[in-house]
Amino acid sequence: MSILTVRHTTIYRYKQPVGLGEHRMMFRPRESHDLRLIRTHLAIFPEPSQLRWLHDPFDNSVAVATFEGTTSELRFESAVTIEHFEYSPPEYPLEDYARTYPFRYSDEDFPNLERALSHHYHAEDVAEWALQFLDPAATTDTMKILRAMTHGIRETFEYGRRVEKGVQTPAETLLSRKGSCRDFAVLMMEAARSLGIAARFVSGYVFSPTTVSNSVVVGGGATHAWMQAYLPGAGWIDFDPTNSIIGNRNLIRVAVAWSPEQVLPLWGTYDGPPGACLGLDVNVTVTEAA
Repeated sequence: MSILTVRHTTIYRYKQPVGLGEHRMMFRPRESHDLRLIRTHLAIFPEPSQLRWLHDPFDNSVAVATFEGTTSELRFESAVTIEHFEYSPPEYPLEDYARTYPFRYSDEDFPNLERALSHHYHAEDVAEWALQFLDPAATTDTMKILRAMTHGIRETFEYGRRVEKGVQTPAETLLSRKGSCRDFAVLMMEAARSLGIAARFVSGYVFSPTTVSNSVVVGGGATHAWMQAYLPGAGWIDFDPTNSIIGNRNLIRVAVAWSPEQVLPLWGTYDGPPGACLGLDVNVTVTEAA
C-alpha cells in the first residue's frame, strides 16, 4: 500500500478576453478495492458560476463548470491524495475455460462486453500483427498472449509525447513504429479485439519512481493512458504497453470507456474570434508520501 498525491494543473491563455462555455473535467480517480480517495481539492480560476458533478454511463466522475463574464486566462488546479493498493499477481485467477486461447465468453457476460469486442478501426494489418503473439500450437495461454503483446509494444515501438488532440489510427502506429501512450493503448485494444478479447481504454495517471524492473517509467508530467482486457475469473486487468506494466502497479485509473474520445480529461468551449486561444500548459506530478 502507498499514499500518492496527484497534482494536475491546466492553464488556457487567450489573446484577449473571451467568454467561456461549459467545461467538463475528469480529474477524480475511480475508487475501488485497490484505490481509496483520502482527500480531493479542485480550484478553478475564474471561479465558475456553477460547478456540478455527475456520473457518466461508465460511472466515471465528471465535474461540469459553467461561467459568466470574460477572461484572458482559465486555470484548473486539481489535487487528490489516494491510498493505492498494488495488485499485480504473477498468476491471475482465470476461469479454467479462459486460461487458454481461443475461448468464448459466457452467454451471461457477452451482452455486457459486446461494445468492448467491437472494432473501432478496420485494419487487416492490426489483426495480422496480433497473430504473431499466438503459439504455433492449436492453443495458447491467454495471459501469455497479452503479456507478449504488452512487452512487444514497449520493446519495438518508440514512445513520444504528443500534445495534439486525438489519436493515431492503429495502422498509422504500426507503420511509423512510434506513438504516444494513447496511440499504444488503442493499438493494443484493437489487436486484442481482433482476437476476440474484450478491451477498453483507460485514462489516468502514472507514478514514475526512479525505476521499475530496471526500466524508466514514461508518461509522467501529463495524463496517461493504457488499456484493460476482460478475462473471466479475474475481471478487468490493466495492461500498459507504454511501460510494459501488467496489473495496477503505479497506475491510477480516472476514467474508462470503449474509446479515448469518451474520456478526455478536460474539454470545453470559448466564445471569441478564431485563433484567440494562445495555447495551453499542462503539468501533472505524482508524489509518494515518505
